Amino acid sequence: MTETPLSSRVTAPSTLDLPVSNGYEWRPATSADVDAITDCARASSLVDHPNYIIPRDDIEEEFEHSYVDPTVDSIVAVTPDGRIDAWGFVTLSPGQETLVRSILFGGVRPESRGNGLGRRLVAWQEGRGMQQLATSSKPLPGWLMAYAETRAPSAISTLERAGFAISRYYLELRRDLSEPIAERPLAEGLDLTTWKPEFDEAVRDARNDSFRDHWGSQSTNEEQWRSYATSQHTRRDLSVVALTAGGEVAGFVLTSVTEEDWAGQGFSSGYIGLVGVRRAWRGKGIAPSLLASAMDLMRDAGLEMAVLDVDAENPSGALGLYEAVGFAESNRSVNLLKTF
Repeated sequence: MTETPLSSRVTAPSTLDLPVSNGYEWRPATSADVDAITDCARASSLVDHPNYIIPRDDIEEEFEHSYVDPTVDSIVAVTPDGRIDAWGFVTLSPGQETLVRSILFGGVRPESRGNGLGRRLVAWQEGRGMQQLATSSKPLPGWLMAYAETRAPSAISTLERAGFAISRYYLELRRDLSEPIAERPLAEGLDLTTWKPEFDEAVRDARNDSFRDHWGSQSTNEEQWRSYATSQHTRRDLSVVALTAGGEVAGFVLTSVTEEDWAGQGFSSGYIGLVGVRRAWRGKGIAPSLLASAMDLMRDAGLEMAVLDVDAENPSGALGLYEAVGFAESNRSVNLLKTF
């Protein structure tokens, strides 16, 4: 933490002009663009990370968040015939306990790359992100943050040329569910159950506690959690929680399924999006037990693989935990930052 407010450490543009490109109209995105953005995002996904596709509902949700104003936080590049060849959002995350961060995401249609669209997109996003950070008077670090796949070096180089630096590596891990899954009894005093709606707030509270010491993690508020919990891809029946006698959630493994990903993966899969154990309950073997239970459920549902992502430098030893239950690295991505 610093003693000076973030607003005094960020020099943001007072106005932000839209980019100019021959053959393109740059403008803010609207909800009417969801299908066209999804088409552009899908085309990029198939080239940059064919193992997962950005789904339509993820795009649609960006227009529904209370903390996103698409009129100033989004941008698209549109051809004369109405095709979107580049798109982007800049989101100021609402959770701000230890840092203030604006997240840049979007993409450029593969066949339209090499003519400066990506460079113009990132430049605009950086300007908007600076404006967002400059609204904060908190004496906290400020981050402009973006993610890219190591399989998409052009995206990484575009961000690096704009002054972003790789700060973290994330590993995608896979686990073949046809391989034996060792039974791991749950710690005494805990009961295992699938994730039911009545546990939503307790699971959110456990998530915020268990991720508090993870790099860059901030709390998830009720709106963000509701969006995650009610997603059409969330599978409560394949997600498990460990409950104390008093109804507190000691740990959890939360799973989603996106069938659109399976063709590019070459197998059916469940994605483990969140694994956490409250700090007071760590060291009791809860995470391996919950992972084994979730994988049993996925296997019994006919899925072939379990997939998850992990920070390569996770302080809780998560990588070793996942490797111990049979996960192995399959892909890598990077986090890139500008810090203030």
